[in-house]
Amino acid sequence: MQAVNYSAFRRNLKSYLRSTRDDAEEILVTNNDPSENVVVVNLRDWESIQETLRIYENEPLHEKLLRGKAEVLAGSTEGHPLVAVSEDDAELAHA
Repeated sequence: MQAVNYSAFRRNLKSYLRSTRDDAEEILVTNNDPSENVVVVNLRDWESIQETLRIYENEPLHEKLLRGKAEVLAGSTEGHPLVAVSEDDAELAHA
């Protein structure tokens, strides 16, 4: 995580925001008072973090994912081709 003070962040706001977008780089914006420090993160990354937290907090879902992972690692799963969906079926799914 890159750290920068408020003044430098304001002066170079656009380049720092691009860094969060292009490099998935979090930026710690610091102040003399540490209670005013903030972290800037790209929205896409923030949403991913939030989804991960929701999965960890949902114990049945988290356990189901861990069981699935164990099955894959144990080789007890098999692949299959994707099934083509007709336009009629697609319309019904979105109705």
